[in-house]
Amino acid sequence: MKKVLIANRGEIAIRIIRTCKKMGIKTVAVYSTTDVDSLHVTLADEAVCIGPSSSTESYLNMNNVIAAAEITGADAIHPGYGFLAENANFARLCAEHDLVFIGPTPETIEKMGDKAEARKTMVTAGVPVIPGSKDVIPTLAEAKVKAQEIGVPMVIKAVAGGGGKGMRIVSRMEDFENLFNAAKSEAKKAFGDDRVYIEKFIKTARHIEVQVIGDGKGDAVHLYDRDCSIQRNNQKLVEEAPAAIVPDEVRERMTRDAVNAAKNINYRGAGTLEFLYVESTKEYYFLEMNTRVQVEHTVTEMVTGVDIIEAQLNIALYDKFELVQDEIQINGFSIECRINAEDPDHGFRPSPGKVEYLNLPSGPGVRIDTFLYQKCMVSPYYDSMIGKFITFEQTRDRAIRRMLSILDETVITGFPTNLDYQYRIMQHPRYQENIIDIKFLEKNHFLEG
Repeated sequence: MKKVLIANRGEIAIRIIRTCKKMGIKTVAVYSTTDVDSLHVTLADEAVCIGPSSSTESYLNMNNVIAAAEITGADAIHPGYGFLAENANFARLCAEHDLVFIGPTPETIEKMGDKAEARKTMVTAGVPVIPGSKDVIPTLAEAKVKAQEIGVPMVIKAVAGGGGKGMRIVSRMEDFENLFNAAKSEAKKAFGDDRVYIEKFIKTARHIEVQVIGDGKGDAVHLYDRDCSIQRNNQKLVEEAPAAIVPDEVRERMTRDAVNAAKNINYRGAGTLEFLYVESTKEYYFLEMNTRVQVEHTVTEMVTGVDIIEAQLNIALYDKFELVQDEIQINGFSIECRINAEDPDHGFRPSPGKVEYLNLPSGPGVRIDTFLYQKCMVSPYYDSMIGKFITFEQTRDRAIRRMLSILDETVITGFPTNLDYQYRIMQHPRYQENIIDIKFLEKNHFLEG
């Protein structure tokens, strides 16, 4: 019997544990001293404390995670998302200790984590990319020349960036030098890497992503697309599957490009290619590839019936790749709302605390992924997401109505949450009419809370 250590916490750790149980795989949870009473610790077959509250001393402490795997006799490590999920050095460390890293190879993580290198890889694979510099721009003088070629508006992006860090939008050429230096400085501070490149800035677009799964030997399939355009500060809040606005002929091209890219790099496991989609021209452009399972993998699972975690485990542990493209179909429509312990009325500041009362909905077409239970503590040390509410119906309109119903039924007391904020988004006429782009919240006055 295989044994998997889960190098994560919260709802994703619970999500992985559930599939492992279904597959007859033993699980090991790791936890910080703050998380001793967390639900993932209780649900796993074994649990090991790996350090104090700070994530740098616990969940990001690679040596402690490896030690926990060794003392429990684990065969493999599943990193979930965040923390060590896209850390090539950790993937190598697993291999050095004869532990299977449930994810792509370190080389793939590095190639796709370097945005400039990923861009070049996509060009080679024939995937459309946003017009811009072909490579890293090392000096300000070279950057100014390229900026003149591209023209405003443009965006300066950190090679190692994510979550909007190391990114600056240039609307006036006279601001370029200051913004270029600011992007490099922020990138250096956030990622220890100040390399940047420049792209044309596309003002109005949707954020569409394609889920792929590859066997690591040149074969891959897609699980169709998701619309993740509802974002605040480049952080997704609402995700849908499939992307209802994408015409079938565009979907066919986009998914084919995503699969070709995955095959081109011999991608192993679950990954996501993210695109900007311009409705007016029906053009799409590669943004980045995430070399891990996504937070929003749930909506794809609901409409395809594929357990993405199970696919990851089968490929990594058993060298089994049984997904056949022609057998993967879209059925119905799914929406996910991310529920956060934050206060929208006060600048969305994190609001950790104790759950005093909890009522979570259930029923047909409802899926709740959360680590909450009555009287549990939501820690101030980690991400503010406390759960994901997912609905499934035959149409988008029905999925929205289902989501409004479960948001209305949910009770979480003890600290502020964004439940009402999500309800307002679901109720908004433009959201319901699917008049959306990546600036939806800004355009419709949601950024004030």
